[in-house]
Amino acid sequence: MNLSPVSETSAADPVRIGLVSISDRASSGIYEDKGLPALRDWLGRALRNPATYAERLIADDRASIAATLRELVDAAHCDLVLTTGGTGPAPRDVTPEATLDVADKEMPGFGEQMRRISLHFVPTAILSRQTAVIRAKTLIINLPGQPKSIAETLEGVRDAAGHNVVPGLFAAVPYCIDLIGGPYLETDPAVCVAFRPKSAQRPPRPSR
Repeated sequence: MNLSPVSETSAADPVRIGLVSISDRASSGIYEDKGLPALRDWLGRALRNPATYAERLIADDRASIAATLRELVDAAHCDLVLTTGGTGPAPRDVTPEATLDVADKEMPGFGEQMRRISLHFVPTAILSRQTAVIRAKTLIINLPGQPKSIAETLEGVRDAAGHNVVPGLFAAVPYCIDLIGGPYLETDPAVCVAFRPKSAQRPPRPSR
């Protein structure tokens, strides 16, 4: 478990985030896992909240994945859980099935938006099966397995001038977590602009 650096001037809500990298070969030590560092790096740049990460590296096994997700929600009390890996069509790719096994509600729009974003980069995006669900008061999202694809789907598509032309899926995450009773997530707009209706926005905190 890692605790991210916290600014002395930060008054943002603390958030607990579960990070799960799912790979037979990485979990058995055949090669170095790159999923957990990629998730940690992106969240460290995007979030202004003090964040605690509960990290798990596990094999592509449906029962084990489901048990890990239940543990992160029910015992570790994570507000958000992000998985990476195991979302393709191969026989051992069972992350979406395991995620649905623990769901109280399915949130299919997240998967739809990920495929929409990824199709701007590779035609094989139609083979991905990522989804998202809510369990209790926790949002669980399946992300791609490659670090580059993780950042692309979270941030969205930018034009040559750096303007966001297709919103990344993380833009909708803070408001979704508001609606299910979680902490108020604040983002760095240079990385990701969180969208909330005006009625749900807190007054901006004064800079010091």
